[in-house]
Amino acid sequence: MKKGACAIVNDCGDEMGASNQLHAAAEWIASAHAVAVLTGAGLSQESGVPTFRGPDGLWRRYRPEELATPDAFARDPHLVWEWYDWRRSVIARAEPNPAHYALAELERRVAQFALLTQNVDGLEEAAGCRNILRLHGDIWLLRCVGCGREEKNRTVPLPTLPPGCACGALLRPGVVWFGEPLPTEVLERAFAAAGQAKVFLVVGTSAVVQPAASLPLVAKQAGARVIEVNLEPTPLSPIADAAFYAPAGEILPQLLQVGVRQ
Repeated sequence: MKKGACAIVNDCGDEMGASNQLHAAAEWIASAHAVAVLTGAGLSQESGVPTFRGPDGLWRRYRPEELATPDAFARDPHLVWEWYDWRRSVIARAEPNPAHYALAELERRVAQFALLTQNVDGLEEAAGCRNILRLHGDIWLLRCVGCGREEKNRTVPLPTLPPGCACGALLRPGVVWFGEPLPTEVLERAFAAAGQAKVFLVVGTSAVVQPAASLPLVAKQAGARVIEVNLEPTPLSPIADAAFYAPAGEILPQLLQVGVRQ
């Protein structure tokens, strides 16, 4: 591991300490019968998907927060769909990265596994993950605002903007917008998985968007080891048992390789 590539809670800058912490985290994972993972935009960014926030979050002159709302859709559905059609085209060119495949391998090894994702791009599923709880929905799902019918649609670009339903109403992206609640059943299952986990991984998320940001706290309070993998410290870092500040595509495969060697 490169010096400086990994920082550990209360043990920064020590290459040997980082190596020891990597082995410790791998042991926790290897011995756990229940693992939950919370993923965020940083994981997708390693596959070339622009993040929702930050310098690459601007589309034309609009911030995503201005477009991902029910009011924006009601006001200008064509504009909102232009943005989502662009996002879908970007995601369609992306491929899972080594971190996605490491999570799929982890799922195959662990008796009880849950992937709690804030991402809507479907890259975890493309890598082979199956037990996925989509907290913020699915960008490839279209939902009718009239009759409520849903359909999967991976056509890029969409032939008509905004797309319409057979009932005559408009179709919207099947994602959770600002001002909308998360799906109740999905959220309940996510909190249950967090409470049952022996190891809780937090991968590529700023840990500021609620209620997802509460999931690691629930796991910690229930006695789980919390492992953070992110490019920089977050508000979650002080409660993490191990924190690795490096690309997930580097760290997650190492955690599984160490576990195999042991």
